[in-house]
Amino acid sequence: MKRLLVVCVALAAAGCSSVHSNAQMADDNKALMTKFLDRINKHDMTVIDEVFDASYVERTGMPGLPPTRDGVKQMFGMFFKAFPDMNLKVEHLISEGDLVWVHIVSAGTNKGEMMGMPATGKSVKIDEMHLVRVKNGKFVEHWGVEDSMGMMQQLGLMPEPAKK
Repeated sequence: MKRLLVVCVALAAAGCSSVHSNAQMADDNKALMTKFLDRINKHDMTVIDEVFDASYVERTGMPGLPPTRDGVKQMFGMFFKAFPDMNLKVEHLISEGDLVWVHIVSAGTNKGEMMGMPATGKSVKIDEMHLVRVKNGKFVEHWGVEDSMGMMQQLGLMPEPAKK
């Protein structure tokens, strides 16, 4: 009976340890995303080499950019030139296991050329959703969607839908 009690206590402790480590992983991954967004809001692109793994794969990249960590640097470089006051505000941040989901609102004023389009001087505010996989404390994979059509309409580069 005593041996059975010891085995049950050991199994329970192992289960609690697993739950704690999963909770800790989720907290660590949210902290990693927060670190990235805080530093990128300061236009500190050195954070990309710190938090993106060398084997990083971009699953929903911009046309013409490599689906790599270097492609991420090129993308942010382009957006910082086009929107020098760009700011990313976290609306929701959720983590489970090795995945982090973040809903952000991006805002900025178009003061520079972007993908061949001249600056408009107009401000934009769009929603974005991102899913990132983390391994060994680094981003290794990303999927994202953003309201590109809304951005183009706010910039005056695409007509608003017709009103009935």
